[in-house]
Amino acid sequence: MKRLDRRALFASGAAAALLAATGTSLAQQPRRGGTLRLAVPRDGGLLERVARGAVYDQLTEVAPDGLLRGELATGWHSDDSARRWIVKLRQDVSFHDGLNLRASDVISSLEAHASRGDLRLEGLRALTLKDDDAVEFVLDEGNPHLPYRLADTGLVIAADGDVQASLATMTGTGLYAVERAQDGRHFRARRREQHYKDGSAGWFDALDLIVISDAAVRAEALRDGFVDVASLPTPEGLRGRGSFNYHPSEGDMALAAGQHIVMPRRISNRGSLDDHRITERWWMA
Repeated sequence: MKRLDRRALFASGAAAALLAATGTSLAQQPRRGGTLRLAVPRDGGLLERVARGAVYDQLTEVAPDGLLRGELATGWHSDDSARRWIVKLRQDVSFHDGLNLRASDVISSLEAHASRGDLRLEGLRALTLKDDDAVEFVLDEGNPHLPYRLADTGLVIAADGDVQASLATMTGTGLYAVERAQDGRHFRARRREQHYKDGSAGWFDALDLIVISDAAVRAEALRDGFVDVASLPTPEGLRGRGSFNYHPSEGDMALAAGQHIVMPRRISNRGSLDDHRITERWWMA
């Protein structure tokens, strides 16, 4: 559609997202509340990547400040050669269906990634269950960077290793659980009430991802307040450009956001949408 066809947009199943109220008070510190409404193009896979980043966790993550930290992993250590690694797992984690995370889920997920070519680990020889809360990696050669490799975007951990689940059937351990989804059109997820990241991430109550193919229409949706953030190649089409924030910059942008959306002071350079973790790291002012 060449203009913002509101009737068609509501018919896409995103009406609740487009009518969600947003706060206007300023806040310097993250706070809970609001629905993040994000317009993305049909092509390029942003819908899937942002949705997966909200629903799933990984073993490790690189924070916006560039530091490595554990996610589903609580710690790791290697032998002197950095060829054999033991990764310890959280014990206070459950999937969205209520089942507890098991070390076997981690192994089957990483094996699935490896079979698809997603696991970029040269010389990975074996993944084995060390005990109920630990996994052992055996490499052909020493690799001191293994914990960073496990933070590669997309190396998610899924129940029973089902890392290729459709948007509507994804079952992860992440901050947001799927409410409804339609491949290539829209995705909605809601914040879990209890999560091991409470107080440190996951500030939005819900996420709505809305596919709008035309960049000019995405800009119009953002300009007119139908969405909070839009993936855009340029600021063209946004009246009053001072009313928006641009990432990474106005001259070299990947997205634009209303000023009621607060970005962290530093944003990971590993992915255009904050390593595809925009839902858990950004918040409403």
